Amino acid sequence: MVFFNKISIFIFLLFIINENNYSQSFTDTAINNYTNPIIYADFSDPDIIRVDNCYYLIASSFNCMPGIPILKSYDLINWKIVNYVYKKLPFEKYNKPAHGEGSWAPSIRYHNKKFYIYFCTPQEGLFVATSRHPEKKWKLKHTVKVALWEDPCPFWDDDGNAYLIRSKVCGNELYLHRMSKDGMKILDNGKMIYKDTINPTIEGPKLIKNHGFYYILAPAGGVPTGWQEVLRSKNIYGPYETKRVLHQGKTNINGPHQGGIVQIADDSWWFIHFQSKDCFGRIVHLQPVKWINEWPLMGTGIENFEEIGEPVRNYKKPLKTDTYKFRLQTSDEFNSKQLGLQWQWHANPMKKWYSLKKHKGFLRLYSIDNYSQNGNLWLVPNLLLQKFSAPNFTSTVKLHINYNHKGELGGLVIMGNEWGFLGIEKINSEQYKVSMFTGNYNQCNDLTTLHESDTININTIFLKVKINENCMCEFSYSTDGLNFKPLGIPFKAKPGKWIGAKVGLFSINREITNSKNGYIDIDWFRIE
Repeated sequence: MVFFNKISIFIFLLFIINENNYSQSFTDTAINNYTNPIIYADFSDPDIIRVDNCYYLIASSFNCMPGIPILKSYDLINWKIVNYVYKKLPFEKYNKPAHGEGSWAPSIRYHNKKFYIYFCTPQEGLFVATSRHPEKKWKLKHTVKVALWEDPCPFWDDDGNAYLIRSKVCGNELYLHRMSKDGMKILDNGKMIYKDTINPTIEGPKLIKNHGFYYILAPAGGVPTGWQEVLRSKNIYGPYETKRVLHQGKTNINGPHQGGIVQIADDSWWFIHFQSKDCFGRIVHLQPVKWINEWPLMGTGIENFEEIGEPVRNYKKPLKTDTYKFRLQTSDEFNSKQLGLQWQWHANPMKKWYSLKKHKGFLRLYSIDNYSQNGNLWLVPNLLLQKFSAPNFTSTVKLHINYNHKGELGGLVIMGNEWGFLGIEKINSEQYKVSMFTGNYNQCNDLTTLHESDTININTIFLKVKINENCMCEFSYSTDGLNFKPLGIPFKAKPGKWIGAKVGLFSINREITNSKNGYIDIDWFRIE
């Protein structure tokens, strides 16, 4: 009986640890219903496909690495990250934070038993990634070197001919290119197939075929206040007629913006899109689709053709599958040989930044020499961050300090166009200082500001930040993991360049003289 109790306790503890690695689901509000957003995290410009009974969703990454997360689901409601398309981008400029650049608005398709992902960077052009299995390695090819392309989507017609539709940075036009049948080469300069001042800032086109029509689904009107437009034609080159199919209406779901459409096994259609939500970034919603008069009308309030759909807040689930309760990864005990898939660096990663081998069960972050003095984090590439994952949450980290150089600083950070953090530094052989800083980037000024410091006499410390639905952050620390002392001022998190605010870890050297191989060891990072 005693043996059974010990085994039971051990299994229970393993379950708790495993549960701590994932965020709670906010979508399963009842047995038959879900609530939007289905993902309360910054997965902007989502696109989606179904292969057999499995769904894959991808999103933009911009300057964050690894790039283009691949999420998996069996019910369109519960998702987890299963892979990334690439570890880094093959350009030297991405070795430093290229804020707002990198991968924009990818699309995913499945053709001839192969997965394809297309994306553009605003200055380098078009990339194609291919794989036989989306959860394994992807082969990345830079196919067109050109500036100002964005949001590409491939399309294979019934006759086998392949096309690529795209929009243009800062434009109001859609272009169609012919591709080689294997989808790996662009065959012409493209033809502009749509331009209309009625729908400003049209972008993110997704091309499908149904009912004998070619349909282009594209958001217009800009991210904060735009809407979903659908274009259709019997000829792939047009002319196209247009219809607005989804807008904010009387709801509090602004946008609703860019996304992808998918048909599930029961032949119903669903549209997945994002909503811009302040510091939380572009969170993901799911809308039902009704085909009326051969137009895909979305959301609710569309009983007749003349109406424009509004986003649903609560709706019946597309699929009843209780077997797979995926959750997004958040907490990390650092017991694996690899970083958890929730983590991204702010630039192309380098091996010298960290180790999971030097101290088993810990993440070691080395104090990397900074590109600017005084800890201006805008220029720091070795920020290890993850997305905000809920409207209210707390992040806590336990770390050990092993610094030996005057300028070494590391800790817990909230990062965006402005940032706040708790930083730890060494004073002398017996004392350390924990400080709360805020900062923002100005080309001519270092605006990193110290607000409050405390001295501690121990090199193990717990750092915490609490974030609420109004993006307000409160920092605190503890030397025993139980009693936390507030430090500094309340800080309002701000989104970054095209991305939401992020939470995570850093370790830098602020001095011009080189670091002396100092580091911090992270025991665990937990989200509640």
